[in-house]
Amino acid sequence: MLKRQSAERVSGVVKWFDPARAFGFVVSDEGGPDILLHANVLRNYGQSTVADGARVDIGIQRTERGVQAVEVYAIQPPAPSENAVLEDFEAIDPEELRNTALRPARVKWFDKAKGFGFANVFGWKDDVFVHIEVLRASGLADLVSGEAVAIRAIQGRRGLMAAEIRHWDQALTDETAVRMS
Repeated sequence: MLKRQSAERVSGVVKWFDPARAFGFVVSDEGGPDILLHANVLRNYGQSTVADGARVDIGIQRTERGVQAVEVYAIQPPAPSENAVLEDFEAIDPEELRNTALRPARVKWFDKAKGFGFANVFGWKDDVFVHIEVLRASGLADLVSGEAVAIRAIQGRRGLMAAEIRHWDQALTDETAVRMS
């Protein structure tokens, strides 16, 4: 039986990730060659994408083909830019946002080029608007129609809008960890 080599743990920043190509690269805080991050490794963590600039804590292995991530331990969304605050969120207390329930939803459609899309929260008749800046601030790069997600939605000036969005598997893991602590 082959024994799997143990992974070296490193932290770094996502240089870029292309959901269509199902891979991207991470730059380690310690320097060295770029680290290949494949979508399959992200899926094992519960996400299918990650935003450029997100901080990651990953397990890596060095191979003949280069350095590649073999496990994701944590992802922190990129630091928000000063221009990224949407007007609808300016008057809302951050504590109120954190206390808004994560609700199960499905992506209706999302167009990265347009910078927005919509999701359907189960049991709600109105669609929830999803802006690309909310997606990026949530640590994600793109969404796929039909994808299961969890959304914190607020009433914006023009209707329901997502204040935070997570992949369903990751939301379940995070909520379980919160209840167990």
